[in-house]
Amino acid sequence: MTAAPMSPGERKVILASSLGTVFEWYDFFLYGSLATIIGAQFFSAYPEATRNIFALLAFAAGFIVRPFGALVFGRLGDMVGRKHTFLVTILIMGLSTFCVGLLPSYDTLNGYGIGWAAPVTLLALRMLQGLALGGEYGGAAVYVAEHAPRGRRGFYTSFIQATATLGLLLSLVIILSTQSYVNSVYPGGTATNADGTTNPVTAFQVWGWRVPFLVSIVLLGVSVWIRLQMNESPAFQKMKDEGTRSKAPLSEAFGQWRNAKWALLALFGLTAGQAVVWYTGQFYCLFFLQSILKVDQFTANVMVAWSLIAVTGGFLFFGALSDRIGRKPVILGGCLLAALSYFPLFEQLTANANPALHRAQATVPVVVKTDPAGCSFQFNPVGTAKFTRECDVAKALLARSAVRYRTESQPAGTPTVVTVSGQDFAVADPNFAKAVSAALAASGYPSTAANPTVIKAESPIDIFSRQKLTVIAILFAIAIFVTMAYGPIAAALVELFPTRIRYTAMSLPYHIGNGWFGGLLPATAFAMVAQTGDIYYGLWYPIVVSLVTVVIGLLFVPETKDRDILT
Repeated sequence: MTAAPMSPGERKVILASSLGTVFEWYDFFLYGSLATIIGAQFFSAYPEATRNIFALLAFAAGFIVRPFGALVFGRLGDMVGRKHTFLVTILIMGLSTFCVGLLPSYDTLNGYGIGWAAPVTLLALRMLQGLALGGEYGGAAVYVAEHAPRGRRGFYTSFIQATATLGLLLSLVIILSTQSYVNSVYPGGTATNADGTTNPVTAFQVWGWRVPFLVSIVLLGVSVWIRLQMNESPAFQKMKDEGTRSKAPLSEAFGQWRNAKWALLALFGLTAGQAVVWYTGQFYCLFFLQSILKVDQFTANVMVAWSLIAVTGGFLFFGALSDRIGRKPVILGGCLLAALSYFPLFEQLTANANPALHRAQATVPVVVKTDPAGCSFQFNPVGTAKFTRECDVAKALLARSAVRYRTESQPAGTPTVVTVSGQDFAVADPNFAKAVSAALAASGYPSTAANPTVIKAESPIDIFSRQKLTVIAILFAIAIFVTMAYGPIAAALVELFPTRIRYTAMSLPYHIGNGWFGGLLPATAFAMVAQTGDIYYGLWYPIVVSLVTVVIGLLFVPETKDRDILT
């Protein structure tokens, strides 16, 4: 039987929810994309490395507080209503983002003796953004699902799932466009470092970075105007009219085992695997291109942006497919295919994005000879830990240079030595870093500054070459798994829980999965790379988590596509 077309009211519900959620993700991703520039603006009292650490700490704060936002706003959504709650979340998110664009820098406020107020205010705004995002997603997903006709919830809620990708894409497009225009029209300036020295900076770095934040006020106005015209969801209105609303959603959802067990199964049997697949396809790919393959930031953003444009329709396709064959086959199938495909796909990404590096990794023997007891697992999710032992220094240098190496155990107390093509270099030597870098270059490892084979885009539309199109195709293939795992997830989570606690119960496992399991992926993967000397070893993190989700999901999570969610 052919499904009935969407009514004007249904299209309006999806537009109102999706547009606001695109805007929320846009706001959230802006900070991540501009973290280095923001660090220079608000933490300029510190050396460059330290300011970047603080900037990343502020970014991480937004992820950390997302589950708390889910609890706060989920409770309100189950007690007060879906519409009013996610209207509040979008106002908090939008105004916080707009205020970041207006916030005076450290240097400006330091002229009045209150320079400390700039980073403190920035951190407060970031936490407000994270809290708001924690409440926004659940509200939008529940609102759309409770309006969707039975048999089409997967398709309708897949529009919400596409918003994260669209928000990331929108942030990249506006940043790249603003950067290109501002730097071509306006002169740059100079920045004063913590040690008193100066260095040239572009107009975008001086003030142009504020434009994407300020533009968000227009998106906020449109989103609020549309949401104000919406009615409460029929499921919540029915529950309200019957007087069956939960008086204590938090304790009912997580304090009673019959409900809490479903939250745990939702986390480990659905969202944990979905999260690492999502972060691998949209964040780790970007990190891998920039930090490991040494592709410049502009080119990496362009390649990822085009792959996201190409893959966006996949969210809708797999959401609709889940209405036909079930949520589990699509979500768990995406996790399984991702786990089986990551190693060959990322190796092909290396071979095409940086062929010289790929050849060097296959032909240049590098060995770290050390006492294993002197090596740390360099897990550093917030960038504050210091690893100063000889083994750690050697492995960190090689990992940052994307060098493939093996470790050879030595007796206790033996000084650490790095061997490059048969030549030994003692870590204790003050010139160790410089000498090893020179030896790597002489053996075939390309330097970032002089590597003509690395992929390079001169403009956002400079993609029409075999090398660039191949890289985009590989990124597209990795992102397909994202659309499979993420497209139906909102419908699956909504259908697991009863109406009276739905907003609260679904939001927490979603944000723990995505905020913590997914948010820890880059730091965990880099630590695994540094530990083993294999640039692909970090992929074991998303692979193992995905496979755990496949097993738990298959064994314990029920199929929910035919459930009546109005009860």
